[in-house]
Amino acid sequence: MRQGAVNARISTTAVNHGRELTTHLLIKPHAANQAQINRTRLNSPRELLGVVRTVLFAPEDLALIKGEPAERRRYLDDIIATRSPRLAGVKADYDKVLRQRNALLKSANAALRRGYRDADGAGALATLDVWDGQLAAHGAQVIAARLTLVEELGPLVTEAYAGIAPESRPARVEYRGTVASASNDVEVLEAEMLAELGRGRQREIERGMSLVGPHRDDLLLHLGDTPAKGFASHGETWSYAVALRLAEFTLLRRDGSDPVLILDDVFSELDAKRREKLVDLAADAEQVLITAAVDADLPPNITAAARKYLVTVRDTEEGRISELE
Repeated sequence: MRQGAVNARISTTAVNHGRELTTHLLIKPHAANQAQINRTRLNSPRELLGVVRTVLFAPEDLALIKGEPAERRRYLDDIIATRSPRLAGVKADYDKVLRQRNALLKSANAALRRGYRDADGAGALATLDVWDGQLAAHGAQVIAARLTLVEELGPLVTEAYAGIAPESRPARVEYRGTVASASNDVEVLEAEMLAELGRGRQREIERGMSLVGPHRDDLLLHLGDTPAKGFASHGETWSYAVALRLAEFTLLRRDGSDPVLILDDVFSELDAKRREKLVDLAADAEQVLITAAVDADLPPNITAAARKYLVTVRDTEEGRISELE
């Protein structure tokens, strides 16, 4: 957003399953953002999910490998929300129940220190059963969606990583959950999550926080027999992050429409061979946007596959602007 501006507007026209849709997003720094499809104003910008499908790799994606589990959970949940916007609402409901349950656990923790002698403590314990049921109901849907996604995504990650770095160890992904279940059936998961919550209640009260549920799960990333986190080289880490995004792209494409593939500064940390391999993999996409800070990062085989533009940035009295040549 330009400095001093009241808002910023982003608009795009896309063909989605044969329908031409124009989307608008009005960004307001001090108020709620507004979204619109054609001439219809939406209740929430979240409803734009899935209309214009994009897959973005950015250098910040290294956090998918090197960062905390929350980064990898978000990666899974974003894909799920794109493919099934309804499940974005389920995840939002889960997060809301989780916050309320955590607040209740803190109250129960205070009551525990007082020996449960007051009405507030007794009420907190009685109410936990209600929140347990809601947490398990929403959480089971989130876990089931993630397990199903990882089953589909796993082979694609392995294939994409091998395409970029064929000389490296094979990549493998695995979902690690706090609910021990070999099933992705929602009813089975709900029952098992309720049982886990019951078994762990005293420990949760002592800690004052929820210790069971999809908010504590992780997507484990392996290279060969070792975890990628902490053991992968910088080049392997970069290639793995790119492979996760390419796998996401392939999965969304299989759903019926090609997303726009955006690769931001993707070549800067790849060697010459991996740069060329990546261009070969991306060339099959219908629309690809690739950015590079310097010409030297561009591999030779990109010339025949892409149209090149130069973007220059300059400061004016009206603010900083970008010019396309």
